[in-house]
Amino acid sequence: MNSDHPTAIEHYPVLLASIKQRIRQGQTRAMLAVNAELIRLYWEIGQMLDARQQIEGWGAAVIPRLARDIRNELPEVKGFSERNIKRMLAFFREYRALVPQAVAQAAGEVPQPVALFLPELLFALPWGHHLMLMERVKDVAAREWYMRATLAQGWSRNVLQMQIETGAHVRQGKATSNFTSRLPPPQSDLAQQTLKDPYLFDFLTLEEPFHERELETGLIGHLERFLLELGRGFAFVGRQYHIDIGEQDFYIDLLFYHLRLRCYVVVELKRGAFKPEYAGKMNFYCSVVDELLRHEADAQTIGLILCQQRNAVVAEYALRGMDKPIGVSTFELTRALPADLESSLPSIERIERELGVGGESVQ
Repeated sequence: MNSDHPTAIEHYPVLLASIKQRIRQGQTRAMLAVNAELIRLYWEIGQMLDARQQIEGWGAAVIPRLARDIRNELPEVKGFSERNIKRMLAFFREYRALVPQAVAQAAGEVPQPVALFLPELLFALPWGHHLMLMERVKDVAAREWYMRATLAQGWSRNVLQMQIETGAHVRQGKATSNFTSRLPPPQSDLAQQTLKDPYLFDFLTLEEPFHERELETGLIGHLERFLLELGRGFAFVGRQYHIDIGEQDFYIDLLFYHLRLRCYVVVELKRGAFKPEYAGKMNFYCSVVDELLRHEADAQTIGLILCQQRNAVVAEYALRGMDKPIGVSTFELTRALPADLESSLPSIERIERELGVGGESVQ
């Protein structure tokens, strides 16, 4: 077909977009494959060192020698410092403990921890993420939560650190809502896990007393951080979104569309404590958005009321009379680190000691 043919020109953008998507998918698969092989290599080295120490009684002194010999004989290979080799051993031992050893031994098999404990998580996460999780998150269930969230949300190491410091795993899914009675089971569960309590807006510089409009302006001024705190899937639609009903003007504080839930999300910001009348106003906004904006393929619009304090019992009673799915959460402008997390942070002396060693970049 002639390249100047109208049909060819019309379809070319679709072809280009498809090819670009395939290229990106191929690049992503290649990166994941390389990472998986690197993590597998580190695991196997840790396994070999553990076996030698267990069977032949090798002490810790072999690791400095091993690092030195690898550096001398394979100078082009990076990532095998004494410190990193010790991390490989720790990595193996950390997850080996979670393997049902009795079952594997009864079957006459050599235990394969990676194959039994969340292989898609262990192999998919970069090495730097693993090191941070081993250092900062001691609870196994919480660590698994961060692993899965990192893969689902695409968190960088810096973002993962921020999520750990703010205790994201204990905030997710904690909003008071009427989702179970207003949404079908798959949608209600997903919607509940989408919302947090509290939301942390520590990137703002507001001081009491402040106006709700100042809070709103600050969140939009830091939209990237705000969207990160809301979680993956939120797409910003508008601020003070205008709706005209019965020849009256109304303005929604913040309007979003959630790509996974496939629905609009109305967000109202309130200073002070939650009041029952807030639920009625949110119910009205959700009804209007469903009527004026919702596409036939969209799910029901969800409302999220963000206030500074919330009495859970009062919120539950207020939401019972609403026919639209609504959640109520609190927000905080600053938060002190939990005691157990604060105690796990490195001291200044430790940081200075590690910097003095020279270290190496985390792979």
